Amino acid sequence: MSLDEPKKIGLIIGREWSWPSAFINEVNRRDQGVVAEFVKLGGTALGKLYDYQVIIDRMSHEIPYYRTVMKHAAMQGVYTINNPFTWSTDDKFIGLAAVQDAGLHTLPTTVLPNKRVESHHVPESFRNLDYPMDWKGIIDQVGVPAILKDVHTGSREFARRVSNVDDLIRTYDESDTRTVILQPIIETKEYIHCFVFGKEQARVLAYNRDDDNYLEEADFIDEQTEAAVIDAALRICRLYGYDMNMAEFIMHEGELIVINPSNPVPEIDIDQMPAEHFKWCVNALADFAIRMAHDPQPQTGWQYS
Repeated sequence: MSLDEPKKIGLIIGREWSWPSAFINEVNRRDQGVVAEFVKLGGTALGKLYDYQVIIDRMSHEIPYYRTVMKHAAMQGVYTINNPFTWSTDDKFIGLAAVQDAGLHTLPTTVLPNKRVESHHVPESFRNLDYPMDWKGIIDQVGVPAILKDVHTGSREFARRVSNVDDLIRTYDESDTRTVILQPIIETKEYIHCFVFGKEQARVLAYNRDDDNYLEEADFIDEQTEAAVIDAALRICRLYGYDMNMAEFIMHEGELIVINPSNPVPEIDIDQMPAEHFKWCVNALADFAIRMAHDPQPQTGWQYS
């Protein structure tokens, strides 16, 4: 690349529409020696050089080929948002274990064996499993009502409510090859999401679970709560090494509880959030991506110890 050529930020996206176009327009509008565009892929040769200083990945959790490409790009020094090596090891159970060890409050959570596995196996493959499982003990540990859901971050494909042991066994039988976790459902209207970009900029939003959108403001988020949420969300991002994340919290009986520490592909939709918050998300990530394009820092990953 010659010195007078602009730096390039590439986007890998899926079904979203409002955020990608707004981000590309914002980066290109600033005229800071950086341009943003969609990455085009179609068979990647070993040793291929990437024409990007930064790639923002919002789809490799669904397309395995994209994840391999992102790892390849990161190995060649492309600043990847988020780090694909960390992202590959991320799941909700380990994330909750990590934030619990960090002193944050979480929900009782149990991870269950796979109902079915795709690889060839024989009965002896499962000699370590305690079977039949103690379904009543599992329910007693977590409590009901509860939710059985996919352990993978960013996945809402499988989430089922259970009310008793029979519910749990029937729903577990539907989980197929998924690894699933069981968590209690806390009846509350006080849901809080915190978006973080670049491990530094954070935005707290009240989430309306019933309508799947964000509120302009909420009485249950005072200055003290907002500060606690931001502190926890920043700690989580630095723990994972994520430059783009959304952590989910609830307020329950005056206590702040982490219910999902990581969503490396947070939904950013103009139809879901007030325009002020949408604009902030676009600008915050544009600020960070442009800075990394000009002055890339060492790519950070999992910081758990």
